[in-house]
Amino acid sequence: MNAATAAYLGRIAFGPPQTHRNIVVFPLLGPDAGPAPYLTLSEALAGHCVIVTEASEGGSVPELKVISQSDRPILLLDGEELVGAKQNRVLNTTILLKERAETTIPVSCVEQGRWSYASAHFADSGAVMSRKSRASKVRSVSESLAAGAHYSSDQGEVWREVAALACSAGVNSPTHAMQDVFKARAAELEACARVLAPTAGQTGLFVVIDGEVAGFDFIAHADAYAKLHPKLLKSYVIGALIEPKPGAVEVAKAAAAAQAFLHEAGESDEKAFESVGYGRDYRYQKPGLAGSALVHEDRVVHMAFFRLPKGESAGSSMASLRQRRRRFSE
Repeated sequence: MNAATAAYLGRIAFGPPQTHRNIVVFPLLGPDAGPAPYLTLSEALAGHCVIVTEASEGGSVPELKVISQSDRPILLLDGEELVGAKQNRVLNTTILLKERAETTIPVSCVEQGRWSYASAHFADSGAVMSRKSRASKVRSVSESLAAGAHYSSDQGEVWREVAALACSAGVNSPTHAMQDVFKARAAELEACARVLAPTAGQTGLFVVIDGEVAGFDFIAHADAYAKLHPKLLKSYVIGALIEPKPGAVEVAKAAAAAQAFLHEAGESDEKAFESVGYGRDYRYQKPGLAGSALVHEDRVVHMAFFRLPKGESAGSSMASLRQRRRRFSE
């Protein structure tokens, strides 16, 4: 494992646990790298510092065009959703966009039933795709990179995950849009966010649901994390809110499971790839686990590790991967 990721994993500390229903959240408390030298996507869009459009007038499902007009880098988070244009998309990897540059970014569609312009530009949805979907996508993108097929996801799998989430939530979306599920559960998500609010100095969150590790996200800068916390929290808890399971929360067991998972993450296999923007993109795989980290100038910008759904592991989508690789090379 590269020195930066290993060092951050070794120095992660848990804050006092927060609980809500069947969810335990451990705030991650460090190390804080000081004020963020970049803007978050939400900040950049609100400040009109970035424009996100279809890659061309006709559009291309797996990619978008981003034009930065900022003198600072812009952080786009893996799984972050953009809505509008011809169909809603999510980021396939975390990207630290270069200043005043035009960049083509890899994305996945999360609105299968629309391919027509709703707007010229994309907007921030305020959501990151559900944790279970993110975990599967991280795994499939890692497999794609290992096979030389760029930051490509298994689009069919992404659509199946969105459909499963909507079905569980009882949401009938006319365009099969992931965003409609988040809108339908907005009141529950807001109530959860009030209970699981960020704490001072928090740089990430580790989530355990029904006694089992869901995963964790770490951002090196506490001020940036505070802005991203609502999105990331919704990503982790929406599935638990849709399908709640009765039972007492056992914080001590959750803490032990979390520590064991951190150790497991530290022992996972690592592969490095050129990032779309600044830094190096590191990918981690181990049976039942998938993760990624963006490292720039020997600092971890963003790191996330997930417990994969039971029965899913690295290599489980190789047939689909071979098809994606052929499409990419054509």
